[in-house]
Amino acid sequence: MNEDLNIRDILEWYLTAGVDETFGEVPFGLDTGTKTETTPVKAPAAAAAAVRPATTELAQATVNACKSARDLCAEVTSLDELRKMVENFDGCALKMTANKTVFGGGNPEAKIMFVGEAPGADEDRIGQPFVGRSGHLLDKMLQAVGLDRTKVYITNVLPWRPPGNRTPTDGEIAVCLPFLKRQIDLINPEVIIVLGGSAANALLENMEPISRLRGKWLEYKKSDGGIVNVLASFHPAYLLRNSAQKAKAWSDFMRLCQKIMQ
Repeated sequence: MNEDLNIRDILEWYLTAGVDETFGEVPFGLDTGTKTETTPVKAPAAAAAAVRPATTELAQATVNACKSARDLCAEVTSLDELRKMVENFDGCALKMTANKTVFGGGNPEAKIMFVGEAPGADEDRIGQPFVGRSGHLLDKMLQAVGLDRTKVYITNVLPWRPPGNRTPTDGEIAVCLPFLKRQIDLINPEVIIVLGGSAANALLENMEPISRLRGKWLEYKKSDGGIVNVLASFHPAYLLRNSAQKAKAWSDFMRLCQKIMQ
């Protein structure tokens, strides 16, 4: 422990860790063969009062932003209204570092919806989802099964690019998730394809790796209680780095074709 800490700092450190009583030098429960009576010593009230609150200002701001996003989404009745609302939303710090708000694109009446994690550099520059190298690969994958962007709707969990394409934080995902859920409610797709583990975890609210989620049909429950079939697959950006996994992604797209042909 840092020798520069005074007694008050040490007590505050222990209180923050959940320690509020001391029992002397003999560890509790240790049989030393000698019975020793000790009197608990309460920590000073001044140190107890100095303990940091359980909810930090940042955590409270995230909670408030989540509630604001949910409340605003509940009021919109069309994709155009939702787009404008998201563009004017200031509850997520990612908006301050992003160049553009990247909303969904494609056919708003499509029965197939693709969901990625977040915009990349090209998407942030152009303002459309999946327009960089990952987007070009996704277009080729769609064409291979007889689809294109006029027949599907494409969006992301986050409408703003995280700086440096870093992984979004749990707080950022929580704030932006109501936007995605409202898009799903308004589009009402029959099938959702989640691309990548982060997008799958966010939408399905679990922590399973993509290797366990992909290859089988899952379910997403809408706000009205309706069920949408969900298929998880690898993100195109991952496939660009790991071409050996393209065969598995191809099998996922074949499962999609079989589903929509039923």
